[in-house]
Amino acid sequence: MKKSIVLAAVMLGLAAHATAGSSVPKGYAAALADPARPEAHRARDAARKPAELLTFARVKRGQKVADYIMGGGYLTHIMASAVGAKGVVYAYQPVEFVTYRAAYGTEQDEVAAARSNVKPLRSLISDFALPEKADVIITVQNFHDLYLKPMPPGTPEKGIAALYAALKPGGTLVVVDHVAEAGTGSSVVDTVHRIDPAFTRATLEKAGFRFDGELATWRNASDPHTGNVFSPEIRGKTDQFAYRFRKPK
Repeated sequence: MKKSIVLAAVMLGLAAHATAGSSVPKGYAAALADPARPEAHRARDAARKPAELLTFARVKRGQKVADYIMGGGYLTHIMASAVGAKGVVYAYQPVEFVTYRAAYGTEQDEVAAARSNVKPLRSLISDFALPEKADVIITVQNFHDLYLKPMPPGTPEKGIAALYAALKPGGTLVVVDHVAEAGTGSSVVDTVHRIDPAFTRATLEKAGFRFDGELATWRNASDPHTGNVFSPEIRGKTDQFAYRFRKPK
């Protein structure tokens, strides 16, 4: 009798595990192994943990997704493979970034040329818009840039409203950024390129987004939250928060 009970418990556990696992989108391993990815990008996978990010964002094949402030296109390449030929990745690069560093424009063009399902978009950051509603928008280490002092007044409000408008009802926004000291809001963005997680969440919820979860993959308790993220002693090892939000249906 005891053996039967134990066996039943094990089987139930296996069934529960299978059910949980079946909800995780597949194909991320293939996306990371895609030969179209630049070799320099592959070297960053251990630190950036893209599979965990895509799982958290619930990126699936066939979706319309956006890489918001795409930088050098690291995530754009992976998302393009993950959504497949029937999906679309809108690779957004603000004009302000290209003006600051012309290579951002070149890198955007290169990703678009290499991936038929990548659609490059470029505009002032306050004028961000997509030609169709997205299922998922991901922004990594760039949300704080909305608050940089060189940006025109009203940029954060306009930028966040544009993100909200770009998502379909029920769509997902994932924000990953460097953690600033609690209570600093956006006041230290220009000096350390960090932002207060609580401020970020409250601001996005005020704009209409609903908080939908947190991922602790990039948390680092040894980071004092005071240093500039580009300082050699902390670069690549910052404490980072990852929040998922939903646009209500």
